[in-house]
Amino acid sequence: MKYSSEEVLQYIKEEDVKFIRLAFCDVYGRQKNISIMPGELQRAFEYGIAFDASAIAGFRDEVFSDLFLHPDPDTLSFLPWRPEHGKVVRMFTTIKNPDGSVFESDTRSLLKKAVDDAAKAGYSFNFGTEQEFYLFNLDENGQPTNIPYDNAGYMDIAPFDKGEDIRREICLTLEQMGIYPESSHHEQGPGQNEIDFRYSDPITTADNTLTFRTVVRTVARRNGIYVDFGPKPIKDAPGNGCHINMSVKPDSGSVNLCYMIAGVLDKIRDMTAFLNPSEDSYARFGQNKAPVFVSWSAENRSQLVRIPAAVGEFRRAELRSPDPSVNPYLAFTLLIYAGLYGIENKLDLPDAANINLFTADDSVKSKFARLPGSLEAARKAAQNSDFVRSCLPKSIFDLYCGK
Repeated sequence: MKYSSEEVLQYIKEEDVKFIRLAFCDVYGRQKNISIMPGELQRAFEYGIAFDASAIAGFRDEVFSDLFLHPDPDTLSFLPWRPEHGKVVRMFTTIKNPDGSVFESDTRSLLKKAVDDAAKAGYSFNFGTEQEFYLFNLDENGQPTNIPYDNAGYMDIAPFDKGEDIRREICLTLEQMGIYPESSHHEQGPGQNEIDFRYSDPITTADNTLTFRTVVRTVARRNGIYVDFGPKPIKDAPGNGCHINMSVKPDSGSVNLCYMIAGVLDKIRDMTAFLNPSEDSYARFGQNKAPVFVSWSAENRSQLVRIPAAVGEFRRAELRSPDPSVNPYLAFTLLIYAGLYGIENKLDLPDAANINLFTADDSVKSKFARLPGSLEAARKAAQNSDFVRSCLPKSIFDLYCGK
């Protein structure tokens, strides 16, 4: 639902809201927030709320440390796990400099610019995410262990699947916040789970991706469980993916979808350092349906990009390499520009790889380019990419790739 600042102020008054969380995302995809009292909200809308940017990794040093959070009223949502009386609400924010200009490392604003650039070119993109996570037991002191919450397998049910009630509570909590899951199930790994969402516009999907991580962690902790979104929580078990579904409009006859996929395949090696920003990310590749080759096919889960069996408005491309350590605002920004590159240059899509690349002979595999095999290799690919440099400010580029 869309709200104006006046409507938010009225809601705060009428609904006995006592705390307002102003949320933002750091460069690395971690959600942060500052809480203010209702009496400060008018000032927040007019002037912003200052915070110490030098304390946020990747933002600023102590010399010019002041930045301001300006709440986006469209993102108002109450937090169901907080008290019913004396409610707590949350809004995402735009980060601005003291002179009112947008802070260049505000990744949410970068995504807004990408969306605007696509609109100027006559296109709009939609995204959906499929995030996997592991549940682990806590010890007697409330500290995480390496013991999975259960030993169930793919799509098992209770009593083998002990995460069933956890997922149910997560989904119901998200619904209370206006976020509607599409499906949920137990994944292949012990204690591994997945909850998927229907597609939406890029900003909404990125906001919901961060909110989802917060809700999962909160619900799990309330149930005495630890959540790990890391790309490889258990060495010999499947890693966690964050598959990104992507579509474009207009797209008569799926022509632009093909151009979009071709653009993503063309730039994927350049983007990998941002889609897989930790060393553990690369331990996933080539194992348990996580891709390692630059390839595509319909339905085939051994490929980097697959086109699921769907028709009409549900037809989309699924990128399978990213993991939950990704900053969704950065990921969607780069994917939009890569998609536009493919569309505007009418790139031909390579032949579909209708084979199982996990079991294919080496002679077959040698015909395909590979994703970078390490974070260092991914950074080098990005450093040599004029495309990535054109999409991101130098401050973010240097943080991910090194100067």
